[in-house]
Amino acid sequence: MRITGYKSHGVAAAVALVNAVTSADGDDSADALREVLRGNGFFWHEFDAADAGEFRQWGRTLRPFFEAAGLDEAMGLLNGLMLELPLHPHLAEHDPHGVHMHYAPPSSRLPDRFRATTLMHLAELVVEHGIDRTGVCDAEGCDRVYADTSRAGRRRFCSEACANRTNVAAFRARRRG
Repeated sequence: MRITGYKSHGVAAAVALVNAVTSADGDDSADALREVLRGNGFFWHEFDAADAGEFRQWGRTLRPFFEAAGLDEAMGLLNGLMLELPLHPHLAEHDPHGVHMHYAPPSSRLPDRFRATTLMHLAELVVEHGIDRTGVCDAEGCDRVYADTSRAGRRRFCSEACANRTNVAAFRARRRG
């Protein structure tokens, strides 16, 4: 059985894009954006550096979803975006994915396909898990976003490094106290 939603490449791609574009340590160069696409199963070879601005804008547009204070706010943002984007869900079949859903018209450019896919996969995440599996890293000084793909669903950090740094600092504070 194929699992969609928060385990899909669309959610991971959204996280990677938002972090590349909006985080203090992000890299939103054309090469870095191409790597976001390649690393998340998109047709990165179709990336044109002239489209980088559209990807950067989409990353800034999605950041408020990860910062949403509640389900209503997150749903409002996604619903508004679904009304703005040209969505045309349809079945597609090509290697290596077999039969699957596409959300943008078949003739769409890569930025439009990326927007439609990431938007719909974030919407699936909300339907399946609410917004408790997304957020901004809890580590002090970190502004990166995350989407939790673990079985337990308790993640609150963007990376193991941030989790470890925070846990070590808390341990040392307890020992001093």
